[in-house]
Amino acid sequence: MNIFNLGEKQIDFMKQRKVALTLSLTLIVLSLVGMAVRGFNLGIDFTGGTVIEVAYPEPVELAQVRDTLRQGGFDKAIVQHFGSATDVLIRIQPREGMTSAMISNRVLELLRQQNPKVELRRVEYVGPQVGDELTEDGALAVLYALVGILIYVAFRFEFRFALGSIAALVHDVIITLGVFAWTQAQFDLTVLAAVLAVIGYSLNDTIVVFDRIRENFRLLRDKTPEEVMNISINQTLSRTIMTSLTTLLVVFALFFLGGEIIHNFALALLVGIGVGTYSSIYIASALALMLGVSKEDLTPPPKDEVDREALEREMQQAFLEAEARRQQAKS
Repeated sequence: MNIFNLGEKQIDFMKQRKVALTLSLTLIVLSLVGMAVRGFNLGIDFTGGTVIEVAYPEPVELAQVRDTLRQGGFDKAIVQHFGSATDVLIRIQPREGMTSAMISNRVLELLRQQNPKVELRRVEYVGPQVGDELTEDGALAVLYALVGILIYVAFRFEFRFALGSIAALVHDVIITLGVFAWTQAQFDLTVLAAVLAVIGYSLNDTIVVFDRIRENFRLLRDKTPEEVMNISINQTLSRTIMTSLTTLLVVFALFFLGGEIIHNFALALLVGIGVGTYSSIYIASALALMLGVSKEDLTPPPKDEVDREALEREMQQAFLEAEARRQQAKS
């Protein structure tokens, strides 16, 4: 059987590249509009706020604590266990007209209405300057990652492939951020970590496709660049889909069963992996093709026929000399 399965049904991905690029541009514009108009619902990691640790005499359900705070007006409070099921850590964003002491007193009052034996362990205030530094460092982390990827792909493959891969990664990040802007899901450091993980995941998929494209450019010399890319994407399609599905199974479990603390982290991964799989199939290769990549860019030049004949003559002469020495040794 032909290793390239050229006789089997092939999906013409490159024929659909203009439709895919139009869809991607639409999603990118919508995402940018969402970020400009609605902005992000930044978590306490970026905005600053009050951290309150309380202790219960017996294990307490976090959902019950959240409901109590929500009814008291703290609907965006982050609640999690801290060390044990009786210790609870509450993080609340700054509120206009309320100091950190006022917030902690109000929270303690609400919790004691539910359980009078609740004890206040500590109250800390995270200033907005810390939040500003984290925002800047997070943006720089994404930028450095993209620059490093650009250099790596340019050296390993070809500069136009590097531009295609970077465009696909930027595409994935913008759409993921757009989902958070439109849904107003809380954006904190765990979500930023998920965005960086999406960059690595999407790049891995893209590199697998690029490796096969480079290999096929060298083997299928009679094919056009569009045909080579279609063959390569079809050959790696099952691997791409299976990798995405197995990863999404884990992420779905985190999304539905991981609890509120990890919910937004899982949401970012769900969107990013889905969009990253799509971009590794349609966007990265299509952009490299539109930038004019050809087999000459990745195919090593054929050996010169004259040099090959000279090498054959030298090998034949060496064989005759060795045979002559062997006959002389026998006599």
